[in-house]
Amino acid sequence: MDRVVVFDTTLRDGEQAAGGMLNMGEKLDIARQLESLGVDVIEAGFPASSPGDFEAVKLIGREIKGSVICGLSHANPKAIDRAWDALKKVKNPRIHIFLSASEIHLSYQLNKTRDEVLTLAREMVARAKTYLDDVEFSPMDASRTDPEYLCKIVEAVIDAGATTVNIPDTVGYSIPGEFGGLINTLVTKVPNMDRALLSVHCHDDLGLAVANSLEALKYGARQVECTINGIGERAGNASLEEIVMALKTRKDMMGLDTRINTKQIYKTSRLVSELTGFVVQPNKAIVGANAFRHQSGIHQDGVIKRAITYEIMDPRTVGIPSSSLVLGKLSGRHAFRQRLAELGYALSEEDLDRAFASFKEVADKKKEVTDRDLETIVAHEIHAVSETYHLNHVEISCGNNSIPTATVRLIREDGQIFADAALGTGPVDAIYRAINRIVEVPNRMTEFTVNSVTEGIDAVGEVLIRIESDGVTYTGRGADTDIIVASAKAYMNALNRLMSVERKDHP
Repeated sequence: MDRVVVFDTTLRDGEQAAGGMLNMGEKLDIARQLESLGVDVIEAGFPASSPGDFEAVKLIGREIKGSVICGLSHANPKAIDRAWDALKKVKNPRIHIFLSASEIHLSYQLNKTRDEVLTLAREMVARAKTYLDDVEFSPMDASRTDPEYLCKIVEAVIDAGATTVNIPDTVGYSIPGEFGGLINTLVTKVPNMDRALLSVHCHDDLGLAVANSLEALKYGARQVECTINGIGERAGNASLEEIVMALKTRKDMMGLDTRINTKQIYKTSRLVSELTGFVVQPNKAIVGANAFRHQSGIHQDGVIKRAITYEIMDPRTVGIPSSSLVLGKLSGRHAFRQRLAELGYALSEEDLDRAFASFKEVADKKKEVTDRDLETIVAHEIHAVSETYHLNHVEISCGNNSIPTATVRLIREDGQIFADAALGTGPVDAIYRAINRIVEVPNRMTEFTVNSVTEGIDAVGEVLIRIESDGVTYTGRGADTDIIVASAKAYMNALNRLMSVERKDHP
């Protein structure tokens, strides 16, 4: 079998992360997205733990048809019965039973002997098997369990009817070589291992959850339990997106695949982060804000020439539209030139040299040079963009019982004066419509942002807009104590940039 079953436990183990509680509606939203992602098994909750979890498992099971819906259960009759009550109307149900197996847990938590645990494990799997065919068993703290005893438990629960046996590194104690050896022991020494799917569930206490999971797959495990963004108890679980993309990117080494729709990964990550309140760290693999951003000049130069030089994955494969270049003191001329071009600036080599020198001075003082900084550099070092049209007058009439109306007067560079008026859905829309009637330059607005430049009731408002024409973006800024006037200034600023470039291209 060269396909890995992806078992997602975001809604159960992920929710156990301190402060990560989800309500029923939020759980359902995540479950729907996990189904779109292509997750094989969704562990929807722990029905015996609370009435809310019971109802959540029932609801998710009723709504989700494309994935197996799993409910976790203690190794006791009431918990198993409760799990079945939540799952009995589910299209593809699974009961997942867990029971401690290590001497540490047996001595200090369960106060039971090995034989008692062995018997209990066998009986509880048999009980669940009377309700449904798909039963999973986990010997908790397996990575700290005597391997010989672990083999006995695995053999016993498979004989009792377990179709999946999961080996948890419950406290994130193992290292890859050790964990892979444990999996290999089970594959080679448990006589009936071929009758069940071998699974692993790794925690990240030593930062090795993904590495341990991949090592286990190398030695024969074919189900991996994980969570979105790696959330979970303590340091979290193995990260679904990291495991899936490791298998996809290094299929030459692993020879394994999943049925995950990787283009849904980023969307799923954002949803889980938003609903749990757990912010994804910027340097998080695959889905972090910096995962496809480049700041080093050498890296930026390589990415501009050929992305594969410094990107082992196309960001679009995980649902991120594109990589990005971060301008800072390490950035080179190629990245600087490209960003200016994206902002609508086409500089001569002489102008570029002066602007780049100024950029380096600013970059030494700031961690990141923004688009606004670049525009200021160009404005001061290269000369302001000449105005084809100058905004001379703007007047607005609007209110809750009137149609917004704008009157504008523009002065062209040859001295001619133009005036027009227009109606709009709002005052800004009316102004832009009136300006367009005069200027008649086709464009599409792609961004409109308002910020306060200063503080207080008399704050200066700044408007940033971006317009697009023939695939090129032009940025405009305007500032005024009247935000409507600032909006008009910003639009004229962008239009004048557009017309300036067009004149250079078509004199």
